[in-house]
Amino acid sequence: MTEAAIAPVAPIEGPRITTERPLVQVTLIGVAVIFLVLFLLLPLAAVFVEALRAGLNTYFATITEPDAVAAIKLTVLVAAIAVPANVVFGLAASWAIAKFEFKGKSVLNTLIDLPFSVSPVISGLIYVLLFGAQGYFGPYLQSHHIQIIFALPGIVLATIFVTFPFVARELVPLMQEQGTQDEEAALSLGASGWKTFLKVTLPNIRWALLYGVVLCNARAMGEFGAVSVVSGHIRGKTNTMPLHVEILYNEYNFAAAFAVASLLALLALITLVIKIGLEWRYADQITRSPPYPATGRKSWTLGR
Repeated sequence: MTEAAIAPVAPIEGPRITTERPLVQVTLIGVAVIFLVLFLLLPLAAVFVEALRAGLNTYFATITEPDAVAAIKLTVLVAAIAVPANVVFGLAASWAIAKFEFKGKSVLNTLIDLPFSVSPVISGLIYVLLFGAQGYFGPYLQSHHIQIIFALPGIVLATIFVTFPFVARELVPLMQEQGTQDEEAALSLGASGWKTFLKVTLPNIRWALLYGVVLCNARAMGEFGAVSVVSGHIRGKTNTMPLHVEILYNEYNFAAAFAVASLLALLALITLVIKIGLEWRYADQITRSPPYPATGRKSWTLGR
């Protein structure tokens, strides 16, 4: 065979997307920028302007007021419980869907998206129907002095329900693309299932897992509808930050309402920065498949 016959084949580049009319491109970019400014940047700026309108002293006084501090602590506590619970569920569900074949797999995969199609208010009402005083389990819970609705457990349950798809939906596609070859190789070399997970599976999905945790945490801290139904709006006890903002606004205490809202907006900005950083870092995770024996070409796949 000649050298030309065994020479590596140059990778085939995909078609380049071009716009024949620059005016169309400029128009589309302009429309996107206008929408971005009108519906995102201006409202966000208005929150901080209104929060600081009365001065820094008033701002810090309102966010350190006892009811505001209680709302902040409750929001952090609920997120600290709901996010790890969703991490456990997301890992278990994605592992089962991506690595195993079993009856009901499609049903499980569909049910993960259920909170996306159900209104948060409806999900809150479901828990009231189950655990409320007149609910299915209400009399039993009352007889054992267990309170779920209008207490921390109900808020946590409602938050978990509306946020559990975020981690699983980031992990399932990635784990399906990676396949089971690495885990099978580790098991064949004598590694236990737990060690295989820690040393093989978890490093391969760490960026997707962290990405899902960031999104889940942001939604948990900002959830309003489901939490509003099950919390009871008990000031200083069961009000999270979004509920506290609503109460302050309804009382025409606009400075305090915007001050607390600015904390949520700041959380959103921090989440956005982390999200962009993870997307940049995560998209850069490229895995290589073994070279083709005949040509020496390598297949590149994006690890997402």
